[in-house]
Amino acid sequence: MQQNFNQKILRMAQLALLTALVVVLQFAGSFIKIGPLPMSLVLVPIVIGAFLLGPKAGGFLGGVFGAITAVMGIAGVDAFSALLWQANPVCFVLICLLKATLAGLGAGLIYKGLQKAFKGKYVTLCTVLASVSAPIINTGIFVIGMFLCFFPTMSALPSLYPDAFGQFGNAFQVVVLGLAGVNFIGEFIVNLVLSPAIVRVLDLIGKKLKLS
Repeated sequence: MQQNFNQKILRMAQLALLTALVVVLQFAGSFIKIGPLPMSLVLVPIVIGAFLLGPKAGGFLGGVFGAITAVMGIAGVDAFSALLWQANPVCFVLICLLKATLAGLGAGLIYKGLQKAFKGKYVTLCTVLASVSAPIINTGIFVIGMFLCFFPTMSALPSLYPDAFGQFGNAFQVVVLGLAGVNFIGEFIVNLVLSPAIVRVLDLIGKKLKLS
């Protein structure tokens, strides 16, 4: 009974720490941009939470990330998010929450599925594949949302902001090349490079729990 209680307290402390890290990195990441969009540095603690605490925790951490993104757009902290908020507030909030939540949940489910399929072996491979799934899901839902809800807005960007989007001739190029492309590559590389570190963190935590 006491051991179960201690485990619950530990999980709550870990989730609280990762949540705080998500908040800090999201605000810090808003000033680190690759192209017009800020790079999502928060995907790293989100996938760590998804691997360490399970898919639901990953979804929760992703939801926190999405909520902060929405609030920053509503408050006008990020110019592009503010533009989307003004164009379609409901879709903007839904996309922010959906893409981030599913990125965390999806990474956790993929990691759990791979661990089960490989019976706990090939930990590094499982971690790498699940880690890079987060930016794929996050960017994929963003792109779909832009085309479904903000196509007119995307089409108008080259004429409204010629300095930033003048080289793109249509909405498809604006979204895929101007918004998602370079940003996705940056997020993908960050998660790929940090995957070995994530493996090490999980391994150390696992060994410490076994010794306690």
